[in-house]
Amino acid sequence: MARALAIVAIMAAAVFGMASAATYNVGEPSGSWDLRTDYGTWAASKRFQPGDQIVFKYSPSAHDVLEVNKAAYDSCNTDNAIATHTTGNDVITLDAPSTRYFICGFPSHCTSGMKLQITVTSGGSSLAPAGAPNSNSPPSPPATPSSAPATAAGLGLAAVMLAAGLMA
Repeated sequence: MARALAIVAIMAAAVFGMASAATYNVGEPSGSWDLRTDYGTWAASKRFQPGDQIVFKYSPSAHDVLEVNKAAYDSCNTDNAIATHTTGNDVITLDAPSTRYFICGFPSHCTSGMKLQITVTSGGSSLAPAGAPNSNSPPSPPATPSSAPATAAGLGLAAVMLAAGLMA
């Protein structure tokens, strides 16, 4: 019986580990990585945690994604980027609690608002701060992250309950 309970505990831990990460498409549901999206409002409605992923979707002929430090973010300086992404479908894993800064490197795009500040927290008790500093509109209702984590959690929970029922 003790061995069976240990197996159920291990399965539950694996399920909840999978369910904790989320994937966010930057700007969705109403936009993408473009000049029309208010990234401050978008980021303010999310809670980013280690393991989450953000996906930048855009036309590579029109935009790119530069990860920069805070000073470069504030001044829209494209020199000395930490990382440069140009695929048009860039997946970035938020691996640790920190604040990360992203801008578009195309001329005048960053100064036109194409910049995103992401704050990754370990507890999930606070909202991510707004990205673009000139955003005065109220936050929109929280968007639902990708359904994959929820589906994994549901299937995993069903497996755990089934295993527990078989051992009873």
